[in-house]
Amino acid sequence: MVELVINQRQHSIGAFEVGRVLPFRQRRMVGPFIFFDRMGPQELAGPIGREADVRPHPHIGLSTVTYLFEGTITHRDSLGVEQDITPGALNWMTAGSGISHSERFDQMRQQGGRMDGIQAWVALPEDKEEQEPDFVHYSAQQLPLISETGLQGRLIAGAALGLTSPVHVDSPLFYIELRARAGQSVPLPGGHEERAIYICGGGLEVAGQRYEAGQMVVFAKGDAPRILAFQDSHLMLLGGEPLGPRHIWWNFVSSHKERIEQAKDDWQNGRIMLPPLDNQDFIPLPEY
Repeated sequence: MVELVINQRQHSIGAFEVGRVLPFRQRRMVGPFIFFDRMGPQELAGPIGREADVRPHPHIGLSTVTYLFEGTITHRDSLGVEQDITPGALNWMTAGSGISHSERFDQMRQQGGRMDGIQAWVALPEDKEEQEPDFVHYSAQQLPLISETGLQGRLIAGAALGLTSPVHVDSPLFYIELRARAGQSVPLPGGHEERAIYICGGGLEVAGQRYEAGQMVVFAKGDAPRILAFQDSHLMLLGGEPLGPRHIWWNFVSSHKERIEQAKDDWQNGRIMLPPLDNQDFIPLPEY
């Protein structure tokens, strides 16, 4: 049974348009996933102006999860990490008590090209919200492949479909990229209280109802619906155990409102370090 359908809404992050799915007024989270943006598909003409980059900005209380289908982004953070992310690879940055990072189109700057992928945030359990920040990059070769008749994809994080990802997670979840041929049944992992499928391309049929690209289909707890790809489809499957309510303001997530206020003050007064390899500019607090 389908519990809710969320249509992505166009949202501007500087000179770049994204399709925002989570948070949504009727559904703030799916499992620990509290933020879900489709970055593209968009053709960026070269040379790409620096106004399209995401300048250094802060996070607390969450992990950012960046996974690309096309294009290249250069990540730099306050831990001193510099890492290009390419299609099929994964950047998993845990903000914990506080981190800042930038995302720039350095490798695509001159030639331009197509950009497409998903930026998600995963909230941390309350007892881990203040852990030390961390960053881990996983190459495409490290993520388990899903290869069955009519199905191809990767298990990005968690355990599902008989596979286990090497990605460290702080709460039970699953996150999968899957491509399904027309007429193929799509497996929805069980064992998690909250589950959803975001349709990147193509379309799904559930109980006679069709859903199309740009929609996130949220499923009822414990249900095992028959899901059919009625055309060749590109999907993101996600879910996990709920963590309880979270406050979210700008790039900050926390169980406690006062912690959000502290993070605002910390960023405004320079107590969250800028990336040492990208410290000439930053995004100020929205209210300033």
